[in-house]
Amino acid sequence: MFGLALGDKGTDMANEELGANPTPEDARIASLDERLRAAQAEEAVRTGATRRKPDASYTAGNRVLADLLGGLLGGALVGWVLDRFLGTSPGFLVGLTILGIVAGFWNIIKRSSKR
Repeated sequence: MFGLALGDKGTDMANEELGANPTPEDARIASLDERLRAAQAEEAVRTGATRRKPDASYTAGNRVLADLLGGLLGGALVGWVLDRFLGTSPGFLVGLTILGIVAGFWNIIKRSSKR
């Protein structure tokens, strides 16, 4: 009997807190959902998740440019360093620059022949 009386009292208290119409709680949940969606959208913009990824042709163009410049500058740098250490005229600089250009074009040809 004691448990029944408490159970009835607890049920009445729960109904009093919520009131007869539970719509204010639903409005709070809807507001919370709206704020959560807004925060997720802001986070996606902040982290860059909304940016489009570059297409394949843009990526391929960048790789071709990197191969060509890497070969040219790498060959020139190694040639210049060898010329400085060996005390030679710009023979290594010119030779390795040409070799770097050839290697760059070779890499470009290999990349373009792949499907």
